[in-house]
Amino acid sequence: MSYPDWDEIKCDSFDESLMRKPDLPMLDDETPSFMARPIARGSEDLKGADIVIIGSTYVAGVDDYAGVARDGWAASAKRVRQQSCRYMSGYIQDFDLDVFEHLKIVDYGNAIVPDSCRYEATAENALEAQANVEAMVNDVLAAGAIPIVIGQNSPASSFAIAKPISERTRGRVGMVSFDTHWDSEPMDDLIPDPRIAGGSSWKGKTYEFLDNFHMQNLVEIGERGLLENRDVIRNYLKNGAHFLSGWKVKQIGIEAVCAELRHAYEGTDAVYVHFDMDVIGGAGPVGGDILGELAEPLGLTEYEVLRIAHEVGRRGLTGLSFICIPPGSKIVYRLIVYVIMYLLAGLIKGRKAPA
Repeated sequence: MSYPDWDEIKCDSFDESLMRKPDLPMLDDETPSFMARPIARGSEDLKGADIVIIGSTYVAGVDDYAGVARDGWAASAKRVRQQSCRYMSGYIQDFDLDVFEHLKIVDYGNAIVPDSCRYEATAENALEAQANVEAMVNDVLAAGAIPIVIGQNSPASSFAIAKPISERTRGRVGMVSFDTHWDSEPMDDLIPDPRIAGGSSWKGKTYEFLDNFHMQNLVEIGERGLLENRDVIRNYLKNGAHFLSGWKVKQIGIEAVCAELRHAYEGTDAVYVHFDMDVIGGAGPVGGDILGELAEPLGLTEYEVLRIAHEVGRRGLTGLSFICIPPGSKIVYRLIVYVIMYLLAGLIKGRKAPA
């Protein structure tokens, strides 16, 4: 079944009064702003913002990615925005809290991805896409706001957020990472160039290139399966990484997992948070096979992802990114909206908590 276009989504919307609003802020003919928030057309429009949404359409390689149609991956930022506009407000009934009453959220549009990325996988065009995301993230950080990048593949939707945070932080940077795979090989599989922090190597390159990221402040959540290089994982563990596999999350329970987040915050001046959404695997809102070759059993559930996201927000963060958003399912795109909003609800509650 093909994914519906914008006109179909508007007509099928639960809340037709919002989706058919003639003044719904639009980034282009098919893309509303995230949750109908104001659009920042330039860096001057970021003044006073707390949270800034950035889209990235970069997809690694030139063929279908992991057995799933390339265009489906590339459309994720657009589709998340489309689905976000079915919601009437920023009110979350679980917390009796309206996020929009406390945080100014703006949508900064999409980073430019070179057209050549569709036809050739070179280090040069990957680095150009990465640089374009970096520039927007730097604008957001300079404005004193938190960037949230809704993307698909590395380096443009992972390392491109970690790098500006690192460069703007004097002390250590912690990381909370959700993933099925470690993404820590010494060289990327698709673009085997030592400069590229690609899909199989971006985390490894983060610790290789960015001196204030330290493995002792890494909390890695959700990896599983029989695909990983044992020497790579053992090196992370030897250097102090805190690893909560899909198996361990089930063993110790979600509240114990939340308590382990402290390691990303102890002695750090910034925290980068990264969601690779293949972490849900077959335990998410749709069958794991929608992820193609990236799917593995023992994935995190929707509740586990949302509970941890809320706790991350409560503790605070400097930047947030999403990659590998399973394509083609409305409910998956809605889950991304929930992750963002539940995290922001935690951020508000954390700021209001007594010191």
